[in-house]
Amino acid sequence: MNDHRPLQRDPAPEWYGRLHVRTTDLSPAAWLTEPAPGHAALGTVAGVAAPGFAAYARILHPASLDERPVRWSTVAAAHGTRVTPTTRWHEVIGLDHDHHNRSDHGLPGVWDEHPGEGPTPPDVARTLIPVLGRHTRTPERCWFGLWSGYGRWEFDGIPTFTTPGRDEVLLAGTLADAVSPLTLDEFAELPDLWWPQDRAWCVGGDVDLAGTYVGGSAELVAELLSAPELETHPVTAGDPVG
Repeated sequence: MNDHRPLQRDPAPEWYGRLHVRTTDLSPAAWLTEPAPGHAALGTVAGVAAPGFAAYARILHPASLDERPVRWSTVAAAHGTRVTPTTRWHEVIGLDHDHHNRSDHGLPGVWDEHPGEGPTPPDVARTLIPVLGRHTRTPERCWFGLWSGYGRWEFDGIPTFTTPGRDEVLLAGTLADAVSPLTLDEFAELPDLWWPQDRAWCVGGDVDLAGTYVGGSAELVAELLSAPELETHPVTAGDPVG
């Protein structure tokens, strides 16, 4: 994973949108960092969306054509490939991993922009929020992790908690606040990690991934798989991420 940090960054904000940046008491994130049976391994679904859930889903970040979302399955059909739960984007478009983000690729009339790598895209997040809200008792009290290497903010003086491969700043807010960083900057990254106080589920993303992973109940994953606005596949905790 690429841990390169920008050289010039502004001082860390007290509020990241409507999410409060925690500078003391990181205990709400302790369950993500303490070794336990099934502890998450780097590069696996559980390493991104936390171990211990009954079911997991992978939500693909859409490609686009003329700034409109395009499903991976549509792109795969045009390229003569297929999408499985663990397929990576470069496999869909028939490129090797080292060249899958070259800007000169596309297929006229099908796609012209690669899926966004990084945390959950805003449109996907807005679709996720009401679904997640139906599967927690604490939507008004949620926690979030933001990789300390993102964007223009200087988080070096802020305490962090560690997940496989990343150091995360702890944020607090409501579930609806997950998209509020966009009020700071339309290009602001949303949090990588989201979980409610009751730990009914965990949403995970990463700067190097073109998908969002969700761990939760079988009922939550079933609803995500049936959501028409999302391109979702079932995965297991030990599956590789891509």
